[in-house]
Amino acid sequence: MDRAVRRRRQALFLFFFLPGIAVSSWVTRTPDVRDLLGVSTGEMGLILFGLSVGSMGGILCSGRLVSRFGTRPVIALGTSLIVASMLVVGAGSAVPSAPMVAAGLCVFGAGMGAGEVAVNVDGADVERLTGTAVPPTLHGCFSLGTVIGGLAGMAATAAGLPVVQHLVAVAVIATAILFHALRAVPSGIGLKHGSAGAQAAAPSERQVWRDRRLLLIGGIVLAMALAEGAANDWLPLLMVDGHGVDAALGSLVFVGFAASMTLGRFCGTYFLNRFGRTAVVQASAVSGALGLVLVIFSDNAVVAAAAVLFWGLGASLGFPVALSAAGDSGPDQTARVSLVATIGYVAFLVGPPALGFLGDHYGLRSAMLVVLVFVVAAIGIAPAAGKRNSEVARGGSPEAPAQRAPAADASEVADERP
Repeated sequence: MDRAVRRRRQALFLFFFLPGIAVSSWVTRTPDVRDLLGVSTGEMGLILFGLSVGSMGGILCSGRLVSRFGTRPVIALGTSLIVASMLVVGAGSAVPSAPMVAAGLCVFGAGMGAGEVAVNVDGADVERLTGTAVPPTLHGCFSLGTVIGGLAGMAATAAGLPVVQHLVAVAVIATAILFHALRAVPSGIGLKHGSAGAQAAAPSERQVWRDRRLLLIGGIVLAMALAEGAANDWLPLLMVDGHGVDAALGSLVFVGFAASMTLGRFCGTYFLNRFGRTAVVQASAVSGALGLVLVIFSDNAVVAAAAVLFWGLGASLGFPVALSAAGDSGPDQTARVSLVATIGYVAFLVGPPALGFLGDHYGLRSAMLVVLVFVVAAIGIAPAAGKRNSEVARGGSPEAPAQRAPAADASEVADERP
């Protein structure tokens, strides 16, 4: 592999690793931020809604930005927004100001959403150049970042480090990563000229809505995105309020969740190659459901904390595997993956305030019953993620993972939230 390409691939890994550190730094401090702001669980859900709104905005704008300016400027913009968000959230916690924290989370979501799409476009180009799979490792790096950031957050919580100092330190580290890694990303990747593709996109998007199998795949993504997002948004508070552990132990439980997500994503390719998508999605949903059942219904904090590992393993592969299934579910791959990714982001958008509202009235443990219902439903609809019969007839394995041609520009790559 060419040295420049190797450095570029490593840079992309860093650009996924960085948001993982940032998001887990925020998540591990949510109990402290909630106490500093003096808000209820329901009000905390509204604050988290800022993160979801920002993410959706970043996703919706990123494709056009990459097509017009290329991946390098959009990656730089997205990462810069993540750096700025850490400073705003930290300042909002110190003031304290709930609107400022919500605004900071909105900026964070916008930066992460826009940046991920640009990194995925660049990763697809690297995949074309090297002939090796890049996206699975990218998302594994995100999960690895959440583990390291979670451990640092747990240590900061245990040491009583103020939230603002912790998040400023994260911003400094993120800035250093940005300047180091951006040099390896070339200019011009993802640029698209002409409008013929844009003119043809709308009819394709309308047609894929009529595909029943694709909508079932969207249901899988919805369930798994809700399972992942619920843990990312609420797990430390769930352990603190629902199981009576202190904030440091709540952060440790989140680290366990992130570690199991990392393990699942780095090892997932082996199981996909051996057992196929349907079996992997079903096993993931069963694992996630088992973990949720124990977290919700067990009164033993140790059992609940251990069950989070099953929850994390279950949530690790469902979202990316279902997006891969959407890509080979029929013609117009871009429209299909975009539709399913949008369905998944509905869970990230609606989930935080909805679970916060339920948690305010019934407790967070009871609120997680909604997540459990969706994950159990995913077990039944998992066969929709298998290969199409037409592909089997052409000689392909009915359950082999999709081997998709890498995209050349932003209109051909849909974001996969890690």
